[in-house]
Amino acid sequence: MFQFNEPTKDIAWVVVGILVFVGFIIAARLVARFAGDQLGKRHVRGDMVVLGRRVVTGGVVLLGIFAALGFAVQSANVTLFGLLLATIVAALGVQQLLQDYVSGYYVLLEHHIRVGDRISFDGDEGTITEVKLRVTLLKNDEGDVVVVPNSELFTKPVTIRARAEPTTAPPT
Repeated sequence: MFQFNEPTKDIAWVVVGILVFVGFIIAARLVARFAGDQLGKRHVRGDMVVLGRRVVTGGVVLLGIFAALGFAVQSANVTLFGLLLATIVAALGVQQLLQDYVSGYYVLLEHHIRVGDRISFDGDEGTITEVKLRVTLLKNDEGDVVVVPNSELFTKPVTIRARAEPTTAPPT
């Protein structure tokens, strides 16, 4: 049987790595197109569809780089290190977002503030118009809408200036 000598074997693994990378680039385009179509079906704004496609493309290409390097140097350690590094970066990137969602859960669960309350905190003052899971919307005296991440309401002192009356049905 034909056997490669050492330098030829190394070059063959580099070529395999390049082919793997090209495969990931093609897969990135297909997955990004699929993600864009799914976001479009959900009537997501056009700029968010573009952003979603770019994030998916970047993620798949980054994964392809680590996989190609793993083949080229003939070690799975490079691929595993790349995946670990990408996971750490992603976790640090979404840390604030997760903090906002968890805080929003507690804001909604504890009912300390509700729609119609007039609050002030950290120099902002306004009437709550909507409480969502990630953010709370305030309307200030000038009529501007202030978007406040729920982690801000959860971690900073909030003064409730006027309590909204609970909506109950009149007695019959």
